Amino acid sequence: MGSGKTTIGRALAKKLNMRFVDSDHEVEARTGVAIPVIFDIEGEASFRRREAKVIRDLTAQCGIVLATGGGAVLNEQNRQYLLSRGTVVYLRASVPQILKRTSHDKNRPLLHASDPRKVLEELTRQREPLYQEIAHVVIDTGRPHTSQVVHTILAQLNWLDAPNSRLQPHLHNLVSDLNESTQRVSNSKTSMHTHSQKNSCFLTVDLGERSYPICIAPDAINQIADYISSHQVMIITNTTIASLYLDQVKALLLATGKKVEQLILPDGEEYKSMESLSLIFDTLLKSKCDRKTYLIALGGGVIGDLTGFAAASYMRGVSFVQIPTTLLSQVDSSVGGKTGINHPLGKNMIGAFYQPKAVVIDINFLSTLPKREFSAGLAEVIKYGAIIDTEFFTWLEKNCQQLRAQDKTALTYAIGRSCEIKAKVVQLDERESGLRAILNFGHTFAHAIESALGYGVWLHGEAVGCGMVMAADLSHRLGYIPEPEKDRIRALVAAAGLPVLAPDLGLVTWLEKMQIDKKNEGGEIKFVLLKPMGHAVVETVPTKILEATLLTCCMS
Repeated sequence: MGSGKTTIGRALAKKLNMRFVDSDHEVEARTGVAIPVIFDIEGEASFRRREAKVIRDLTAQCGIVLATGGGAVLNEQNRQYLLSRGTVVYLRASVPQILKRTSHDKNRPLLHASDPRKVLEELTRQREPLYQEIAHVVIDTGRPHTSQVVHTILAQLNWLDAPNSRLQPHLHNLVSDLNESTQRVSNSKTSMHTHSQKNSCFLTVDLGERSYPICIAPDAINQIADYISSHQVMIITNTTIASLYLDQVKALLLATGKKVEQLILPDGEEYKSMESLSLIFDTLLKSKCDRKTYLIALGGGVIGDLTGFAAASYMRGVSFVQIPTTLLSQVDSSVGGKTGINHPLGKNMIGAFYQPKAVVIDINFLSTLPKREFSAGLAEVIKYGAIIDTEFFTWLEKNCQQLRAQDKTALTYAIGRSCEIKAKVVQLDERESGLRAILNFGHTFAHAIESALGYGVWLHGEAVGCGMVMAADLSHRLGYIPEPEKDRIRALVAAAGLPVLAPDLGLVTWLEKMQIDKKNEGGEIKFVLLKPMGHAVVETVPTKILEATLLTCCMS
């Protein structure tokens, strides 16, 4: 306590472009009660139990700077979480320094004693060995200015010139977890298991209180009512999907006694707009929908993103369920809580992180999907193999034609594996503070293509497929992957029925469009690259090398 964790933590988070979290503040936010009150009413033991749960949840996230309470190290499980899941910096201060800094602070219940110096000396005796046990770096916080302390921390961690290094522990753990599940299913054509049966897969996105299930199966839609606890439901869909599946979904909900409203929007990426969002709000208000109303996104990525954003905003947050009907939305956009709309100046630049209550993936819905749309969805499936799971990538090379033929066993495995990878990344980095950015492999190029040509001219998955070919070429030019690996990515993208040559937008337009990207910092364009295959990094690249990739990968 009193060592400067909050002040230095905030400054460090700002420097690293990460989110700052204070575990004490999180305890207060969850309980709605100040910590001194918790101590007075429940006692220190109860507070420590609450603190342990908060630290367990927070250390599972990526892209944050976490300031713990001074006594968090007393719990052995806390120490294990801190040591294994992150980089621990011990800010050390002397007893006189702490006394001086905390003398007027009434919010430190452990110092409410007749002799606070004696209390501090005893706390130091108890805790110092534990701090030393788990600390990767020890920093003395005497008189140095905050900026000096931050610089010292970064220097000792070798993070001054290597921003990607802070992602590596999380990426290593992620790959290890996924490798274990690869071994578990590598000899099976069915799905990931905790609960499974032939041609079905049941997963959980583990986000603590915001956790939710993913159900993948033929006829999964028959269970839709099980995931909705409200009496009132608003189904949001588009003209194409409404003619195919709206009546079926409505009938299933009406049969359980629910009141069902509906809104049918035009079909197309160009309708992922502020105008469509306003129309959703208009309909919700006219239908007198309240905070207990469930929204159902019945459609592809456009409907899912729009509905999720509306759910996040309406009455400051209502529940929603994803029923993705395209392959692309089933393996990517329906999982993870990224919602939003497009702006004429940039794709997905306005939105919110907001998790659904469930994702219900009915494989049978893919039978009505046009072949071009189906191929577009395969781009996101290929992405997971390229950035994380090379065994899955090899499986895709061998089974691409079975997937295009919509073999249900192959589809169940591919969709389930994709959702499992996406879920694990989201669990580590829900708000795209760091690690989650690797899911944008190929997307910097893809968003430029979509924006320059006009949304809908190329399907999102077509642009991503071509963008991955370009990102692989860029990775090869930087010496990160050998030429055969670059060629494997190009060949699989082509086998999926996706374009491998980009439109010739002109160098000026390419650079202009790529400047508008959420990953960029300080005006520098950032790319997700392979270093090597199966291991993604986020980096800026020399302009000349980028230009060489653009010249090589574009139509002449």
